[in-house]
Amino acid sequence: MHYMEAAVRQLDTAQFDTVHGSVFVDDERELAGYRDVLDRVEKTALSESETRQFIHRLAGDL
Repeated sequence: MHYMEAAVRQLDTAQFDTVHGSVFVDDERELAGYRDVLDRVEKTALSESETRQFIHRLAGDL
């Protein structure tokens, strides 16, 4: 999924790649759901330094 934020929120668009081609979503109600998901992912994602530490720890376990 790609989420493109525009300067004007009504122009935001989400794009999904499927086996049948790309799907573009620009309906404000649907986009609100995708924004919520992306916000939750951002809140739970590791920071850049935490990600590096995690990868080094995994590599050390190999």
